[in-house]
Amino acid sequence: MDDEIKTKAKKWGSSIGIIIPKEIVEAKKIKQNDEIIIEIKSRPLARELFSRFPEWKSKKSTQELKDEMRKGWK
Repeated sequence: MDDEIKTKAKKWGSSIGIIIPKEIVEAKKIKQNDEIIIEIKSRPLARELFSRFPEWKSKKSTQELKDEMRKGWK
């Protein structure tokens, strides 16, 4: 079983909470009040990802960029 799960954060009082699926709780033998470590990752939006690469900003159209990339595939 993977240690990685996908879940949604939900409002819980004035905080945000997540639910750990039963299968993970059982597999990892997590009990109430156990201390666990959770790694937080969020998916960047495409515009955030591509804005990290300034050389990708171009005056060329999307079609021109696609045509350029395809040249290497032939």
